[in-house]
Amino acid sequence: MNRIKQILMIIMTVSLLSSCDFIKNTFEYKDTTKEFVETLLIEDYDKCVDYMAMEHVLAKNSNIDTMKSGLANFRELIVNNYGTNLDYSFMKSEKKFSTVEGESTPPNTTVVLVQFSNEKEFGVFKVLFDDTSRKILNINTLNVKGTIPSMTIFWLYGLIALCVPVFNIYVIRKIKKSELHKKWLKYIAVIFLNVPAFTYAAVNGFSFNLLSFQFLLGISFSYMGYLSSAWTFGLPLGGLYWFWKLKMKKLEITNMTDEALVNTGKLEVENEKKE
Repeated sequence: MNRIKQILMIIMTVSLLSSCDFIKNTFEYKDTTKEFVETLLIEDYDKCVDYMAMEHVLAKNSNIDTMKSGLANFRELIVNNYGTNLDYSFMKSEKKFSTVEGESTPPNTTVVLVQFSNEKEFGVFKVLFDDTSRKILNINTLNVKGTIPSMTIFWLYGLIALCVPVFNIYVIRKIKKSELHKKWLKYIAVIFLNVPAFTYAAVNGFSFNLLSFQFLLGISFSYMGYLSSAWTFGLPLGGLYWFWKLKMKKLEITNMTDEALVNTGKLEVENEKKE
C-alpha cells in the first residue's frame, strides 16, 4: 500500500512540475510572438530569423533567403489587412496527442494562439514553438478576420448567468437545512441537472442548445480573445424542482399545523360546553 502511495505521489509531483513549466513557457511564447511580429513589421528580417528554431529537425534544411522572402510576404499580408499598430493578447496554448495521423503536435512542441488587433478588427496568429529552444518553428494567421465586438452586452449577460449558480447554492443550503433523506442525491440533481443551455458569445451572439447540460452549478465561462469569449448557463431544472418541493413541504407543514390548531380549538370549545 505504501508503495502505491509513493508511486502516486511521484506521478502527481511530475505532473505538477510539468504543468508549471507548461504555464511558464506559455507566457514566454506570447511575448516571443509579439516581439517577432513587431520585428517583422519594421522589416528586420535578419532578427526575425533569430526568433526561428533553425536548429530543429523540421527547419534544418530551410533556405534562409527563401525564408526571408516568405517573411516579407507574410508582413505584407498583415500590413495590408491590419496595419502596423497592433495590440496582442494570449488566447490559448495546447499540445495535441491523437491516434489519428497528422492531428498530433510534433514531439516537444506547443501550439500557441495569439490574438492581434487594430482599433477596429482582429485576427489570430497560430504559432508552433519548439519547447527545447523556445523559438518559433512556424507562424501563420488563421482564416479569421472579425470586427471587434462591443463587450457591454457580453458582461451584462454574464450578470444574468451568475444568477444561476447563486440560485443553485441557495437551494443546496435549503436542502441542507431541511429534513429530507438522502440529501446527496438532491445535491447531485441541483449541481448537474442544468439544461437546456443558453450561450452568448462575444462574436457570434446568442445560441441555444436543447441537450447541453451545464455542470458546476449550471454555468460555464471562457475568455480567450474575442473569438473564444462566451458565457453559457443552463436552466436550473434540478434547483427549480427542489425549490418547489421544499416550498410544497413547508406549505404542507403549515397546513398541518393550522389544522392541528383548529382541532385543538374545537376540543377546547367542546370541553367548555361539557363543563
